[in-house]
Amino acid sequence: MIFSDFPYERPDLVRYEAIFNKVTTQFSEAADYSEAKQALKELNHLRSNMFKNMKLSYIRYSLNNNDSFYRTENDFWDQQEPLVKQIHNQFYRSLLASPFRSQLEADFPETLFLFAEDQLRLLDDSVIELKQQENEAISQYTLLIATAEIAFDGKTRTLSELSAFFTVPDRETRKAAQQAYEDFFVAHEQELDTIFDQLVKIRHQQAQKLGFNNYVDYGDRLMNRWGYDRQQLQAFRQFIVDEVVPINQKLYQRQKERLGVESLTHYDLPLVYPNGNPRPQGNAEELIQKAQTMYHELSEETGAFFDTMAKQKLLDLTSRPGKQNGGYCEFIDGVQLPFIFANFNGTADDIDVLTHETGHAFQSYLSRWIEEPELVFPTSDTAEIHSMSMEFFTWPWMNTFFGSDSEKYKFAHLSSALQFLPYGALVDHYQEEVYLHPDWSPAERKNRWRQLEQIYCPERNYQESEALARGIYWYRQGHIFEVPFYYIDYTLAQVCALQFWARSVLEKDPTAWRDYLAICRVGGSKTFLETVQLGHLSSPFDAQKMTELLASVDHYLAVIPESVLR
Repeated sequence: MIFSDFPYERPDLVRYEAIFNKVTTQFSEAADYSEAKQALKELNHLRSNMFKNMKLSYIRYSLNNNDSFYRTENDFWDQQEPLVKQIHNQFYRSLLASPFRSQLEADFPETLFLFAEDQLRLLDDSVIELKQQENEAISQYTLLIATAEIAFDGKTRTLSELSAFFTVPDRETRKAAQQAYEDFFVAHEQELDTIFDQLVKIRHQQAQKLGFNNYVDYGDRLMNRWGYDRQQLQAFRQFIVDEVVPINQKLYQRQKERLGVESLTHYDLPLVYPNGNPRPQGNAEELIQKAQTMYHELSEETGAFFDTMAKQKLLDLTSRPGKQNGGYCEFIDGVQLPFIFANFNGTADDIDVLTHETGHAFQSYLSRWIEEPELVFPTSDTAEIHSMSMEFFTWPWMNTFFGSDSEKYKFAHLSSALQFLPYGALVDHYQEEVYLHPDWSPAERKNRWRQLEQIYCPERNYQESEALARGIYWYRQGHIFEVPFYYIDYTLAQVCALQFWARSVLEKDPTAWRDYLAICRVGGSKTFLETVQLGHLSSPFDAQKMTELLASVDHYLAVIPESVLR
């Protein structure tokens, strides 16, 4: 069955709650452990079917925000999703209070119980209405970005399509494209400020009602940060400022000299090479065929997996009007298959997003054995290791996509991994400040963004942009609106992925892929730091090991002569 044929049905929540509560009672009042396990199995089945419909609705709406049927369904889920979670909390409450808990803990992952504790702490009847309002505001932002249509170079383009012009060699075209992109956000500045102001206040109210000091504390609980805390995240951010930012400034200096400009402006930064960045050869269908060949050659497991993805049409990669921005992977419970969503625009980003989201999809595919739906995908700090590492494990096949420009692609890709780290830390630091000061005005938020941007990304020269200079860049970062406090997880995972890069590229370690498979297979059954240990990786919080890793990456990039990159 192909994706378009997967049946969607809006659930009858009254009936669902009655059935779910009945089985939860059977679980709570089970006469013996065997009976309790059987009830738990049925609860897993019920939740999986519920999530299947929820995710199918989300995916199909994101594919076309102009689809009236799925827009209505999206509105339905905005209201009902918090209620569904509250129904499921009855199970989590019973799980933690079970008389068979010691036996359950022996048979089920610890993370199931940690997740249950978090869910009960994060939701009760007092915040249901606030959760619904939050979902509505997020949908407003998503719809605004998805339906953006910008006239440029004689055509009407989506934001994704417009961004393809950021890396063209002609400087005036790059400048004009950036201006057109910026103009969209300036035109909607008041609307974006209003949406975000609502989100900040709604989220702060949720935290207060549930007894948290602020939404920062709530947000870390929401992200299931098991085994480390915000103080360690703050130290990691400072490590990035101290150790990564100086390396990046050397890369930007090389870029400036390579491009032959007196100073790098904000519209120069995306262009790595004066003749243009490497571009993949082929349309979306051809790239999928090349990826299929690549994954067959990478391993037996990836080959079989990607065949399934292609055969069942579980990839939608091309940008078009009304399609949600960005890229993601969603695991569809019930059918037990992942779906990959992207917005190809003809740049190297197409390969980055394809390999990245395939990493997520491959992990969830290998974790289908896990019956608890909340544990198939791990927490995002762990999940991003799978995706970012897949980007590096596929390096040997980059000539398939970029031909003679494959080495230039690798240099740019590895450089971007380092250059991302300060930006990822910036987003986290900014959100921390915003939610510690929920009464800030929009102007105060923008001012703080720009202050932090100059610390983490000092290369950003906005002399020719009044709007960016006063701090509106963050409007385009959907995570800030949609999934607060997610972004730091990318940085934690990136340094783990760089370790797999070092092992596979520098050390030619034959165990690197085996360890990668191992951490994919365990899904969310282990915590982040347990998964890191299973993969024979060093913790991101080990400053000495991270310094050594950065030195290896810095040296690798430094010895590549500019003659190779021109």
